[in-house]
Amino acid sequence: MSRTRIVRWLRVLLPLVALAMLSTMFLFSRGSDVESRIPYAEVDAQAAARDNRIVAPEYSGVTGDGAQLTLRAAQVTPGGSGGAAGDVALDWLRPDGLRADLTAPEGGLLDGLVRLEGGVRMTTSSGWQLDTPQIDARTDTSVLQANRGVEAQAPFGRITAGRMRLAPAATDADADAGAAAGDSAGDGAAVLNFSDGVRLIYQP
Repeated sequence: MSRTRIVRWLRVLLPLVALAMLSTMFLFSRGSDVESRIPYAEVDAQAAARDNRIVAPEYSGVTGDGAQLTLRAAQVTPGGSGGAAGDVALDWLRPDGLRADLTAPEGGLLDGLVRLEGGVRMTTSSGWQLDTPQIDARTDTSVLQANRGVEAQAPFGRITAGRMRLAPAATDADADAGAAAGDSAGDGAAVLNFSDGVRLIYQP
């Protein structure tokens, strides 16, 4: 075969080989990992639809006296009595700066009342930590109340009581005497009031 003929064949074959190589690279190239880096919530969509659940709901509001409420839950199952929420967290902030963070395994919102139950832990910005089976938070005014027994770790010691109420002093006239601890001074300041068999272990 003459040199001229070989050159002619190469002019035809080389572009074809190059095209075949490019096609192979596109067909067998590694897929982009951009999608794998996008965060997705690990939610069973079929189970959520089957069980009629609402995943990661959040409720925010402001009471009549200016307290801010933010209620979050891992999931909510709607029901006739307002539904049931699981893994609940409530952020409660008064206008005077007092903050309370509450967590509970269960809870719900119905008729202007947030109820946390199943073992509630509440911590305040003034240094208190309280554990109780149930706490109710009103949505019309800044009142937190526990009526099923409470254990509290205070900055000055430990308190156990049958009831606890955290409310503005001006509206706390219906609370029993018990052991009270003001979280701030002045009219309408938040007062943490314990009643019904109060026991204090003072730890200076």
